[in-house]
Amino acid sequence: MLEDFLSPVGSSIIESCASANEQAFGKQLAIHREIEGLPDLEGIKIAIVGVMEDRGSDNPGSAHSPDQVRKYLYNLYWGSWDAKVCDLGNIYAGEKLSDTMAALREVCFHLLKKQIVPVIIGGTQDLTYGNYRAYDRLEQTVNMVAIDSQFDLGKQEEKLSHRSYLSHVILQKPYILYNYSNIGYQSYFVNQDEIDLMERMYFDIQRLGNLRNKISESEPILRDADIVSFDISALRQSDAPGNTFHSPNGFSGEEACALARYSGISDKVSSFGIYECNAIADKEGRTAHLLAQMIWYFLEGFNLRKGDYPFANKSDYQRFTVLINDGEHELIFYKSPLSGRWWIEVPVRETSGFSSDRHKLIPCSYEDYKEAMQNEVPDRWWRAMQKSL
Repeated sequence: MLEDFLSPVGSSIIESCASANEQAFGKQLAIHREIEGLPDLEGIKIAIVGVMEDRGSDNPGSAHSPDQVRKYLYNLYWGSWDAKVCDLGNIYAGEKLSDTMAALREVCFHLLKKQIVPVIIGGTQDLTYGNYRAYDRLEQTVNMVAIDSQFDLGKQEEKLSHRSYLSHVILQKPYILYNYSNIGYQSYFVNQDEIDLMERMYFDIQRLGNLRNKISESEPILRDADIVSFDISALRQSDAPGNTFHSPNGFSGEEACALARYSGISDKVSSFGIYECNAIADKEGRTAHLLAQMIWYFLEGFNLRKGDYPFANKSDYQRFTVLINDGEHELIFYKSPLSGRWWIEVPVRETSGFSSDRHKLIPCSYEDYKEAMQNEVPDRWWRAMQKSL
């Protein structure tokens, strides 16, 4: 079935690393080649998928970025990794944008069923919607994290685009979104009505300035994600100039790589996409090179996964109980003996038709525990409680 949607990696890209060291990334992958066809997916843990589509954005040139990124990615050195990785090639733009979305949905669904993590190289960020819809048949609610300078809600009834895809995620049936988080929004790009809406829905939104000096505080947010969507416009122009919507402010390249690594190390993240790299505007290839390094760091994080909650039994964790306001609130924290990471327990009601068990422990940080010890309710626990009412 996958052969119906995917084209092979171009021979020129494969040949670009022919003279490279045997430890080059491109020589360690199982690659979809023109003659040999698709690689065997048995034992594969991560699959790279390019999507050559940019009709949902005013960022023409993004459709050409997957192959540009590969030219840099294939020549990086492979890490000390055990997880098997393949490159399945590209999804070409369909006759209509909806055809491309349907192809991406089917490819991602096929991979998710096999417990293979798709790493999507866009293309434009509206493709996140196709990735999201792949979870419809898995009968579970999902958490989405967008690393973006804006929320991309768009206007009511606006057609699907990179500036409105989130409204379609929230409003289109089936309703499988449990929580949305934004990392790195910039207030001057977001109107107050959108901020108020996010707060009313108890979504976790983090301004760029709140994380610039403590990027590690993004780790618990990414640890709770199923889908991570990374818009390159969240990066500052000097580090990622290949984008029509760039800004002088944003995350640095180093911070982008840290965010990708946190995404990879999360035991829960099951799909990761990077969007809006414009190959035409990326004159020196600086942005494509950064994307390649971000994918490298995602893979490094993936290979450092510890099998923490929800895959480990919480009875094996250290348990800490904190009473707030003389017992008005009882907060129960858990600390993993494997990784030293923290979780906090939240009573969650059942969602009709879907299991909510996987949301009863939410990731937190040691800072949240210290805050509770000072008789203060952590924000992330309060939001989760409001959502469960």
